Amino acid sequence: MHIERKLLALSLQSIRQREWMLKKNRTSEATGFSLIELLAVVAIILVIAAVAIPNLLRARISANEASAVESLRALNAAQIVYESTYPTVGYASSLSSLSGVSCAPPGSTSSCLIDTQLASGSKSGYSFTLTGTSGTPNVAYQFIAAPLAPNQTGVRYFCSVADAVVRASGSAISTCSSSVNALQ
Repeated sequence: MHIERKLLALSLQSIRQREWMLKKNRTSEATGFSLIELLAVVAIILVIAAVAIPNLLRARISANEASAVESLRALNAAQIVYESTYPTVGYASSLSSLSGVSCAPPGSTSSCLIDTQLASGSKSGYSFTLTGTSGTPNVAYQFIAAPLAPNQTGVRYFCSVADAVVRASGSAISTCSSSVNALQ
């Protein structure tokens, strides 16, 4: 009987040790993520990024184009004010004539009608050029807005002349005329 008790005690001790080892193994497995779980999370993030990035780029292009159109409207308004303020000069012959930093008092070479960023010829992914001015007084002008990096900062090209109608084209504009479709 004494031997049986010892065997039973050893068996119980062995069972307790096995249970403790199993419990220890289960808790160490439950403390982290498996490689498969991590790979699944990375794959989901990549799919979401693949869907979101093109939409973000399209939104940025759309915002740049809207800024270019509004900048052309501001330039047209500035030309109208400039021409009525300086009738002997007519329309401004450069973007810098519409801008200025020392506006006390403004003059025909620095009228302070547009901000200096727009006067630099580049704003929101578009370049702006003023051409078509000649004579005294200047009776005509044309603004052309072109994307700095086509298909990245903008898709469309814009222009406007003294009639203040903003026109748009899918290809580069060399001369703004009525053949370029008016923006709707």
